[in-house]
Amino acid sequence: MHYLIIGFGCLILSACGTHNNVQQVIQPQSVLSYQDMNVSVKRFKNLYPKKPQYPQNCTDHCYPKSPKITCEADSQQCQFIGKQNPPALDLGFHVQWLGHASFLIRSPNGSQLLFDPVSGQFDWPVNWAFWLKEGFNRQLPYWPTQAELAQTDLVLYSHIHYDHFNKDDIALLGQNTEYVVPLGLAAHFPDKGYKINEMAWFSSIQRGDLTLHFVPAHHFSNRIWVPYLYEDDNTTLWGGWVVEYQGKRLFFAGDTGYSPHFSTIQDTYGDMDICLLPIASYYHKEHGNWYRYVHTTPEDALAAAKTLNCKVMIPWGFGNASWQMGDHSSHSALYRLLHMHKTLESDVPIYIMNEGEHTQL
Repeated sequence: MHYLIIGFGCLILSACGTHNNVQQVIQPQSVLSYQDMNVSVKRFKNLYPKKPQYPQNCTDHCYPKSPKITCEADSQQCQFIGKQNPPALDLGFHVQWLGHASFLIRSPNGSQLLFDPVSGQFDWPVNWAFWLKEGFNRQLPYWPTQAELAQTDLVLYSHIHYDHFNKDDIALLGQNTEYVVPLGLAAHFPDKGYKINEMAWFSSIQRGDLTLHFVPAHHFSNRIWVPYLYEDDNTTLWGGWVVEYQGKRLFFAGDTGYSPHFSTIQDTYGDMDICLLPIASYYHKEHGNWYRYVHTTPEDALAAAKTLNCKVMIPWGFGNASWQMGDHSSHSALYRLLHMHKTLESDVPIYIMNEGEHTQL
């Protein structure tokens, strides 16, 4: 019975209006796929929909303990304490990890960017449904002050899922900033004069000497939790972002599984300097290995960073402020990343951050 209540609440939450201030940047038709499903319209699909060949796969003893991580409980309430120095890249990007997928970035030209801001729980009623099902609420992440947030020039969203797109935060951020979103997302904003740019894959916008490229991810989109009520399945696009300044590039992958789209991004835009890559939610007790199809394992993220020729990889998706969706614990993915980085003798430089920490690269 509670599934019906959840579904009804989610349908209300997905209601939308019309928008007068939306700018759409349309990409070539060949990259998009439209399929009329009569009642349900599946508008978009992945660039490479076939199941990928994974370069590496950890199967046994994937989560050995590490002296670089200290925890209050078994892989829970942890901090990374390993000695490390950020690479001396001299790019001019200031990176702060707020928690889960949320980042605050200051670019070399002084612009402040906010990626996938979610400062609290899921939007209601999904926050309530998650608590009923999982038995806990997310620990609140580190969050900038309202004065710091007021300096934000651009808010960038990767996709519409609740842990990346939160309507309460849109209300708090307000109309004095610019929002850059995938195709279809503007309909989920309040109709109150927000400045929104809708983007398609491989489209770009210029803000001064800063260029924002919207790039593919291997994922999906919906705002409904109940499996048999997917009326909005894949009707909004999903992706990642390349932020470019005078040939220097920061890549934010968004939620994604491993696929040839990483090679396509590198072929199109060149090598990446800073790569913010997800490493968690790759297996779920109810959905099994399907989660890996749309989320990278730590070893998948290392392979993607190698393909992108990243000068440094910063992982996210784990942490005390995560929802532990599909993870063994809050920090299991980080244990696995450290293990696989050593096992594979990876030459990809990784830089581990705790929530709230920042660094200059």
